[in-house]
Formats: sequence, structure tokens, C-alpha cells
Amino acid sequence: MTDPKQLDRDADPDYDHHGGFPRFLPAKVGPEYGKLLEALRTVQDLAVSTSMPADVTEAAATKARELIELLEPHVVAEGEQTAGRVLSLPGRGSLLMPPWMIEKFDADGVRSRGVFRRFYLGGNAAAHGGTLPLLFDDLFGLIQHAYGRPISRTAYLHINYRKVTPLDTELVVEGAVDRVEGRKTFIDARLTDLEGNLLADCEALMVQLLPGQQ
Repeated sequence: MTDPKQLDRDADPDYDHHGGFPRFLPAKVGPEYGKLLEALRTVQDLAVSTSMPADVTEAAATKARELIELLEPHVVAEGEQTAGRVLSLPGRGSLLMPPWMIEKFDADGVRSRGVFRRFYLGGNAAAHGGTLPLLFDDLFGLIQHAYGRPISRTAYLHINYRKVTPLDTELVVEGAVDRVEGRKTFIDARLTDLEGNLLADCEALMVQLLPGQQ
């Protein structure tokens, strides 16, 4: 079957460059990268859930500065970094994204499964409401890409918060393209628990970038 994204590239040689986006190719990593990410995610969880005495705070700051010195010489240009380019890791290997795993990725839609860890706490054992737009917006980018749509920006995103989204509970987010109108892609998605209870639903409009647009 013909790759729909290849059709877009055939019709538009600048497909991969609209908006100044670099072309992201999958990154090849060993198991040590996954170990590093899990350690850093745990540090994030601890950083927002501890109350440390001064000596521990200073010791932690010293170790953090040592890690900065270790990593800083290896900074690369956008599109060359490992983060966000490893589909086999939670959050595609990005600390920005919630650590969820992609279960389904095709033109019919995208589904991801995971938990909101302590780092995403809003209050009263619930995920911060602001983390849901991040989760949905990332999903919409994957959906329009899997559908074969050109590079687009989010023009509109509306969330209905139906129930409290709990921490440390396995959840599922999934969505699909509803319709396409020229440069516009309309997408719907749902966040549920494993019993199918609806926690939030979302609709969005993705608009294809024109040459030179960012």
C-alpha cells in the first residue's frame, strides 16, 4: 500500500520543512538510555514530593551541577537530539511528555497507555488539569502524522473535564481524524480508565502550514 505521507512529499518537495520543522528520524539507543530516563523521571517525582533539610538540598544541588557538566558538552541541534525520537520508550524518550507507551499508530487512529506520576500532581491525588492539554496535543500531532497529513500546527484545542484524572492509575488516551477540509484536520480524542470510564474528551483543529509559516 502506498504511504500517504510519501504522496504528500511527492506533491510538495518542501513537506518536511514547513514551519522550520527539522525532519525527525528515529533515534537508535541502547538500554542505558531508558535507564537514564527512568532515573531522571524518578528525580522529577522526588523533586516535587520531598521536603529536604539544608544539607541534603545542598548535596542534591551539587550532584545536579555535576550532571549538568557531564551532559552539557553533548548538546546538539534540534532534530538531532535523542529525546522524542525513541518510539519504544515511554513518552518517546522525552522528559517533557508523560511517560506513556504508544499501542496503536495508523491511519485509523492512535492509542497510548500510561500513568500520571507524582511529578504531574495538581492536588488531592489528581493530575494537574494543565497536563491534559499536553497529553492531548501530543496525541493530535501523532494522529495527523499517522493519517498522512502535512506538517501542521494546533489552531484550536477544547477539553471537557468529565471526571478527576487520578495519579498512579493506568489510563488510555486514543483518538482519530474526524474529517479533513482543505488545510484543516479535525480530530477527536478520549481519555479513559481501564474500565472505560470517561475522564476527559477533546476536540482539536490542526492547520497545515504554508511555505514560510512557523
